[in-house]
Order: sequence, then C-alpha cells, then structure tokens
Amino acid sequence: MTIATAPAPGGQRRRDRVEPEHRTVERRRIDGTVIDTVTLDPQIFGIEPNKAVLHQVITAQLAAARAGTQSTRTRAEVRGGGAKPFRQKGTGRARQGSTRSPQWSGGGVALGPKPRSYRQRTPKKMIRLALYSALSDRASDGKVVVVDEWSFPAPRTKDAVAALAALELTGRILVVLGPEDGIPDRSFANLRDVETMQGTELNAYDVLRSDFVVFSDATLPGETTPAPGKPAAAPRKARSASKSQTAPPSKDEAVTDEAPPAVADDASDAENDGSDR
Repeated sequence: MTIATAPAPGGQRRRDRVEPEHRTVERRRIDGTVIDTVTLDPQIFGIEPNKAVLHQVITAQLAAARAGTQSTRTRAEVRGGGAKPFRQKGTGRARQGSTRSPQWSGGGVALGPKPRSYRQRTPKKMIRLALYSALSDRASDGKVVVVDEWSFPAPRTKDAVAALAALELTGRILVVLGPEDGIPDRSFANLRDVETMQGTELNAYDVLRSDFVVFSDATLPGETTPAPGKPAAAPRKARSASKSQTAPPSKDEAVTDEAPPAVADDASDAENDGSDR
C-alpha cells in the first residue's frame, strides 16, 4: 500500500512547478509604430499565477485602506443617567438603575464599534509574488504594452488621447510612469479611465483591476531581451570601455623600458671623499 504525501504548505512541490514562459511583446512608439519585439522577463511576466496569494494580499491591501474611525458611545460615555429612575420595589416594573442603559432610548450602545486598525501583516515575499502573478496574468492575455518613451512636448489631454488611440488601448488603462514623467502625468490626469502610477507604487490590486498595463523602457521591470534574429546593441559604457582598451597609447602616455637616471646622494659622496683621504 502506498501512502500519498501531502504537498508543501506553499502549494506545489518544487519538482512539480511549471517552468516560467518566455512571452514577447511589441515595443512601439506613441504614434503606434512598431520598433522591435522584446522578450519579457519570465520570472516576472511568465510564472503561473498563485491565486491563493493573490487573494490574501489583495484582501490585506483593501483592509489596510479602511479608515477604522467608526465609534459609538457606551453607557459610561453617554451624558446623564446618574439618578435611579424609580424605586426598587413596589412598582411592578423591572428594576432599573440608570436611564442610560442600552435598553433605554438615549442610552449607550452595547458592543458597538470602536476605532481600530484593520491592517494585516503580509510578508514582502508574498507581496512580490502577488505582483508577479498579476503581471503574468495580464501578459498571458496580451494586455501588457511597452512604449519607448512618452515624448509629449507639453501637458495636453489631446495628445494623450491620440497616443491611446494609436496604441489601440480601450477600457481601464494603467500607465506606469517614472519620476521624470511629469508631462505625461498631467496629460493623462483628465482621462477618467486612465490611472497613472509610479513604478515604485505598482501593486497587484491596481494591475488586476486594469484592462491594459502600459510600461515605458524606463519603467519596465526585469531584464528584457530582443526577439530572436535581432542582435542586442552593446551598451554605451561597454563600447566606450572596449574602445579605450584597443586605442593606442598617446605620446605622453608612451611606456618605455628605459630606467630613470640615478640621482647621486650627497651624503654618500661626502663619505667616499673622506675615505679616500
């Protein structure tokens, strides 16, 4: 008889996990022109979404957004009720000690809400996994868009609408901007279905509630590689370094094998003169 072993608490066993997929996306300009095709980072855009972690992280995020300032007064906080309403015996009624008890009109509230914090502790690894799961879900549906840059000359809503129309984006759109993208931030500000966000503020909830997620070259997370058949251009620093290594030395920097001329020591010369005498 074989005994089945239970899966690990985190979900699937390591050997049973699905390998990340390499997904490609077209890199375009804001006028819709296709520049090239890049392969997204499989560890961010190609994993299998973890639904349990997504649910827990998003629930914690929505709970943390609650103000928690609701409050009611208990019988100790309600004004009045210091005197006994009527005598203890002889009236035929139930004995009462205060008119501010919960059963009285104008009395305190029993077990009412008080100010509290709804925050839940969520590990950073779970937050990161939830974000990667949300991005992988959007990438699997072809809802991830990459542009080279937002080259708006001035903050104009008309330019933002034209760019979205050229990119064929409809529905709820999440535009991920960088710290230097002040002009596009103001251009998208008046559009109801467009939400702008800094790359450092990206989260799973806002990704899942959007139909399209738009990145630029500066805000696209992970390492991207060009599509097969298109060699990657060498970085500028590497080209400058290789050029400086292969360039011949200048005349001032020419290295010679000749040793520098020796400088005579005055003290040693004086000792030699004395010994000769």
